Amino acid sequence: MLREQPWFDFCDALPIEIEQRIEEGAEDAARFKECAEQVKEMPRGAARTAAGAELLEQLCALENSQDKDEPSDLPGIKAASAGEPKEKAEADYDKIYGAWLGRCAGCLLGQPVEGWRRARINGLLKETGNLPLQNYISSDIGPILREKYNVRDDGHAYGAEKTGWINNVSYMPEDDDTNYTLIALKLVEQYGRDFTPDDAAENWLMNLPLLHLCTAERVAYINLAQSIFPPESAAYRNPYREWIGAQIRGDLFGYICPGDTETAAEMAWRDASISHVKNGIYGEMWIASMLAKAAVNDDMPTIIRSGMKQIPKKSRLYKELAEILSRFESGDTAEETKAYILGKYDENNPHHWCHTISNAAIVAMGLLWGKKDFTYTMELCLTMGFDTDCNCATAGSVLGMVLGAQLLPEVWTAPLNDRVLSGVDGFGLVHISDMAARTQALIE
Repeated sequence: MLREQPWFDFCDALPIEIEQRIEEGAEDAARFKECAEQVKEMPRGAARTAAGAELLEQLCALENSQDKDEPSDLPGIKAASAGEPKEKAEADYDKIYGAWLGRCAGCLLGQPVEGWRRARINGLLKETGNLPLQNYISSDIGPILREKYNVRDDGHAYGAEKTGWINNVSYMPEDDDTNYTLIALKLVEQYGRDFTPDDAAENWLMNLPLLHLCTAERVAYINLAQSIFPPESAAYRNPYREWIGAQIRGDLFGYICPGDTETAAEMAWRDASISHVKNGIYGEMWIASMLAKAAVNDDMPTIIRSGMKQIPKKSRLYKELAEILSRFESGDTAEETKAYILGKYDENNPHHWCHTISNAAIVAMGLLWGKKDFTYTMELCLTMGFDTDCNCATAGSVLGMVLGAQLLPEVWTAPLNDRVLSGVDGFGLVHISDMAARTQALIE
């Protein structure tokens, strides 16, 4: 229903804005919590919008103690980051194809249970004999389990396809996680490797319908349509500006920069800055640079650290990733690390559920403890809940780059039938292998 579409009215997310401001270092924002809830509950209309805008102005006027450590501009980010020299690398089609396949497979695994909480996901897996994880999730499970876990086939985020239960699909259905990889391919093909944030924004407006975007991207799209251009488009009335959206958009930039983590991160910044700030931007830079490193190195701690070298060392994302790495290297188990993440982030809090940092911690945990075993890595990410399709897709992309297409288990690649459906104009139902070939052609 059009009138029930989320992420249109900033007043709906004022409590999230309060959480965002507190995390940015504006501790005084906590005193506005009651006011935010009151405005949110007002009837929709001009009075509510005006009250929400006034509250946002007051929140924006508060000092951010973390601003100095978490810049959003590229020179500031570079000055606050360690950086890393470029490595020479050849374009390896099998690795690129593996990354594409891994991304699609992980997304398909997590898609039907996106939005579910851990107990529901793990309960369904256990009762269908799929934990330890062995395969995709099916909705062909009988009426008792279907009712118990409220399993439904009718509907998909974009309205054109059934949700991606494995029994319903013969290719990767449309998803924003794969749409963004494809639109990034189109961006570089059309505008070149030196594309600007304005080019990335124009590419969205030309090629991707508004309702195919979520959270921060939807807000930024609306801003762009009102001539609020980058970087203002990222911050204006955008409570989701550090959410996971940019983190799922950076893969293509890593694919086309093997061994060149700095260029991959710069491309990711140009893309992320139209919709995100601070840690929202860093998430995309981390993913892109990890993938550039994964093209030339197969050691997971090294890959994760390489990505971290492109983001500010005092940022919240860097500190969280350093914590996960420290736990891995000190011998903590996967279960102990899961407990740490779940103790810090509440899956019932939408701000935690969809934030860059909480989900990045899950991706890092899956990659580190997954032992380069694709199935086990997927299990670690999936059973944590939170943004399942995003995290499985991202971890699958990195591990797919490391392993290459030929080493990916057939149980995950065969059901894709080498095809992905896109909502990006000019694509439609395309062969994943063709997308990999086009990606390879963009490598300098």
